[in-house]
Amino acid sequence: MNAPYQQAEDFLRTIDNDWAQLIDNVGACKFTTKSERDPYEALVRAVAYQQLNTKAGDAILKKLVNHYGQFPQPPQLLATTFDELRAVGFSGRKIETLQGIANAALSGLVPTQAMADSMSNETLIQQITTIKGIGQWTVEMMLMFTLARMDILPADDFAILEGYKRLKKLETAPKRKQMAEIGQAWSPYRTVASWYLWRVPK
Repeated sequence: MNAPYQQAEDFLRTIDNDWAQLIDNVGACKFTTKSERDPYEALVRAVAYQQLNTKAGDAILKKLVNHYGQFPQPPQLLATTFDELRAVGFSGRKIETLQGIANAALSGLVPTQAMADSMSNETLIQQITTIKGIGQWTVEMMLMFTLARMDILPADDFAILEGYKRLKKLETAPKRKQMAEIGQAWSPYRTVASWYLWRVPK
C-alpha cells in the first residue's frame, strides 16, 4: 500500500460522490516524480514540451541529449549556437528561454535541488517566473514532478480544467481563478487531485 497517497485518496473521497466515483474508476494514485533531476534540468525539459504534444517533446529532448552525449550543463548550453539549437528542434523563442534558464542556473536564480528543498512554493514561483518565457505552469510542473510537492494545483492547465468540467458535468470549464478557489478544498493534496483530474474518463 502506498501510504502517502492512500491518505490523499481517502481525503479526496470525502469531498463528494463524484470524487469517490472517480477514484474508484481510476484506481490507486500512481503519481511518480523524477527527483533525481535538479530544477535546472526540469525547467529545460518543461520548455521542450511547451505547446507541443508528448511525442514531439520527447523527440526534441532525445536530439538535445544526443547532441552532447548527455544532458547539457548550463555552460554547455550557453556555448551552443542558435543554429545548433534550431537544428535540435527548438524555436527561436524557446532558445532565448533556454539561455535564460542556463544563465539563471549559473547565477543561482534557478536554485540547486538542496536550495529548492528549503524554499516555499510561492518563493520558487515568484523567483523563477522572472526568467523570460517561464510562466507559472512551467514552475508548477517542476514543483510537482521534480520537487515532489504534494499541494500543487496548476489552475490554468487545460487538461485539469477540462477534467473538472467532465467530473462535474459542467457546460463550460471553470476559469483559472475559479479553479484555484474550488481547489482550495483539496488542500493539502492538490497534486494528487490534479493527477486524478488528468485522468477523468472522456
